[in-house]
Amino acid sequence: MTTTSFHAQDTAAQGEVLPLKLWLNAWRFWRRYHRYEVQGLENLQTGRAGLIVGYHGRPLALDMCILGVEVYERMGYLPHGIIHGYFEQNPALKWLIDGLQFVTGDSQALRDVIARGEHIVTVPGGTREGCRSFRHRYEVDWGKRTGYIRLALKYDLPIIPVACSGVDDTYIGLNDGYAWGKRLNVPYRLPAWVGLGPLGLWPFSPPFPVKMRQVIGEPIDLTADGPVDPTDRAALLALHQKVTGKVQALLELQNAAR
Repeated sequence: MTTTSFHAQDTAAQGEVLPLKLWLNAWRFWRRYHRYEVQGLENLQTGRAGLIVGYHGRPLALDMCILGVEVYERMGYLPHGIIHGYFEQNPALKWLIDGLQFVTGDSQALRDVIARGEHIVTVPGGTREGCRSFRHRYEVDWGKRTGYIRLALKYDLPIIPVACSGVDDTYIGLNDGYAWGKRLNVPYRLPAWVGLGPLGLWPFSPPFPVKMRQVIGEPIDLTADGPVDPTDRAALLALHQKVTGKVQALLELQNAAR
């Protein structure tokens, strides 16, 4: 696999909308801050749309956002993230995600980007995985969520697994934010997470300046062994286990190399 770093040449197109400019500049800063490196970009340069699925570091999927910049600089577009539905309810955040062409679920916008051959990004673990305490680090926890499997099957998308070292060391989690959010009935199923950074509590502190090394695995063809019935729960769970096992293996590989 080839290795690239933040020194890659910027090939961004002219005429970027303001949200995109702000987004790219912000994540280019964090790319330098975390001395980000990525292996396996060739697994994204296949000429067809794929569903990029990754481990959710805490409390934000920083590495996945930085990966978006890498894709933008090499392939000319920002991967289309599937994000929390709350963003559609907030006018300010909706302005941002519309400018970035993020999506919050299966829609015509999603079908359009797939038709253009552009990648989609999701982190199935969400806040359940990203807002945990320090007792649980680098442990894939997607529960029995198989929506991403059904989506990939519906649109015949290969799944591209991604994992990164350093992402659970950006903050020290003090509680299970997902469980606390449910217990406190926080609106929109948002977490009630408490984390510590080098200058105090998140989000008022920046993250610790840990180095991030990300790896992009080979695409997984969900129908390699034959057609899959999307209503067959057992078959979906078997594929889910295959994908989570691959992401966990990539996590362990990256952390062993630190």
